[in-house]
Amino acid sequence: MEAIADDADLEDVYDTERHLLYVACTRARNHLLLTGVDPASEFLDDLRGSKTSRLM
Repeated sequence: MEAIADDADLEDVYDTERHLLYVACTRARNHLLLTGVDPASEFLDDLRGSKTSRLM
């Protein structure tokens, strides 16, 4: 992340990472288990806010 030149580039990186998480989650067929560490990824907050989310 230190190689990011400006805020616009950083936003592009975040958008790409968010999209990759979305694709991974939507490809899950029956079950999806997300694990992580504390503090949790800010991208998981996006999933928690969705209407179909069952994240705790």
